[in-house]
Amino acid sequence: MNQPVRAGKHPKALFVLFLTEMWERFAYYLMVGILLLYLIDTNTGGKGLNQRVGADIVGSFIALVYLTPFIGGLIADRYLGYIKSIFLGGGLMALGYYCLAIPGNTAMVIALTMIIIGNGFFKPNISTILGNIYNREDLKPLKDNAYNIFYMGINIGAFVCNFVAAYLRNKYGWGYAFAAAGVGLTIGLIVLAMNLKHVREGDVKKPPQPEDMPLSKIFGYVFLPAIIAAVIGWILPKMIFGTTLMGSQANDAFIFACLPIIAFYISLWVKAQGQDKRGIGALLFIFGISIIFWTIYNQNSTGLTIWAEKHTDRTASETTARITGNIFPLQQVSDTPRLVEKVDEHFVNVKDKSTIVSYDSLVSITKTGERTDTTKQVYGITANGNKVDPGSHNVLVMGPDPYFNNVPKDEWPQGKTIKLVNTELFQSINPLFIVVLTLIFVPLFAFLRKRGKEPTTASKFGMASFIAGLSALVMVFAIMSVPSIYGYKTSPAWLWGTYFVFTISEIFLSPIGLSLVSKLSPSRLTALMMGGWFLSTSIGGKIAGVMTSFWDDFTDKKIFFLILVIAAFIGGILIYSRLKSLNAIVKEKTGSA
Repeated sequence: MNQPVRAGKHPKALFVLFLTEMWERFAYYLMVGILLLYLIDTNTGGKGLNQRVGADIVGSFIALVYLTPFIGGLIADRYLGYIKSIFLGGGLMALGYYCLAIPGNTAMVIALTMIIIGNGFFKPNISTILGNIYNREDLKPLKDNAYNIFYMGINIGAFVCNFVAAYLRNKYGWGYAFAAAGVGLTIGLIVLAMNLKHVREGDVKKPPQPEDMPLSKIFGYVFLPAIIAAVIGWILPKMIFGTTLMGSQANDAFIFACLPIIAFYISLWVKAQGQDKRGIGALLFIFGISIIFWTIYNQNSTGLTIWAEKHTDRTASETTARITGNIFPLQQVSDTPRLVEKVDEHFVNVKDKSTIVSYDSLVSITKTGERTDTTKQVYGITANGNKVDPGSHNVLVMGPDPYFNNVPKDEWPQGKTIKLVNTELFQSINPLFIVVLTLIFVPLFAFLRKRGKEPTTASKFGMASFIAGLSALVMVFAIMSVPSIYGYKTSPAWLWGTYFVFTISEIFLSPIGLSLVSKLSPSRLTALMMGGWFLSTSIGGKIAGVMTSFWDDFTDKKIFFLILVIAAFIGGILIYSRLKSLNAIVKEKTGSA
């Protein structure tokens, strides 16, 4: 048993868990930051999938990553314990990252599956250990401060990882970047293993209580119906309508799977009575609104990644290029056509223009000389929009690098190579602002609290919804800043602006979400209601992926972002319409609003 720590001093366990979580988040955000780019890349060894399929895969991955912590937390609570679960989950995730470095679709599917399962065992349990340690009487006054420090670790890892990913994929290739994620997580697990004596006191297995719902019942009431519904969703819409409802069978299966889970949570509210009914009702209402927030949040890995890749001026200034030099190789592109050897000469099915490098300049090599019909099989045209030279086995790339598709021709480099800032580096903006703005808002809330003027928990949720909507509105102005996004790049300042505004909403909502669930849930249902919070996060991630999969169908991209603006504002209005009752429920459950 560790010796009591005098009040005012954090135990070493905090810094052990800080480093472990920092390296785990380094690994996760490195991988998810480049996953969509890797899937749609056609020039530097990526998968070469079309944008719709790539966004669908990323959305599904994010959705499943946020579903598994629910069951992983329950298993750790009642059977494995937290430390064993962390090593099990961390080991699976590290293997998944290493596996992503192996070419082939089978390896990728196995890798993503291991990461999804591993995250379920890792994510909820490292935070639980920290909370258990700070439940000691001498440490309770430091608990909020400890979680703020812990949150800093998450964002330091999320900030640094994108620079490592950019360096490795520019200099060595995608596989090395994914392997770096595995190395990072391995370092985190080694740090934890070498310092177990400092964290063991937080590894308190929760004995099952009579009022706890057994796992067998949870599986029968929640997961089994969801699995059956997913199978129905995969088969039925296409069988009846001849097409899918949400763009792909995977999307339909996910939506169908959510329906029995949502029905189960509603049944908990229907059966509850008194104060429990009010608490569950308030949580379900907040979960529903939070889906909008998480949809905007997950644009970071979906819609905003596409925006940074295709519509943002990423040209490095002379100063940036000179400073980086050979230390940090930047992405290089040119408008000079390239020859690629040994391309298959069989018929290739070109399905849609999103797979074509330069649609306007693509010409069929048939005898008629007519423009290619992209809905049919065309001999000699690859899925990447390349034209076969009939006199050899080479392929001449049509047009410049895809980066120049919406750059005026008079601004092309005329055969010179130019250097670009990597797309994934923009994803470091959010964690940077988290660190900076947390240092501002935490003292500000403390200042207001002392004077009795701090916004209530429910009003913070409402503010977060409105502010998240404003962050999407910034992107509407970004589109309006150029004559046409199909012929011009927008300034990177717009991405800095949208991330700045959104980070404020994240500070208002994210840190207090799980805390509110623990306060309002009936004790026997806390784990299940935590699952509801993760479900809202999961659905938000999936919707973000589905929206981005239809990116090319939005000819006016303002509509894409205006949907998010309107949804977020409606969410904020709904919360404020029930603000008085929400404040009362929180107050009666916790003693303060």
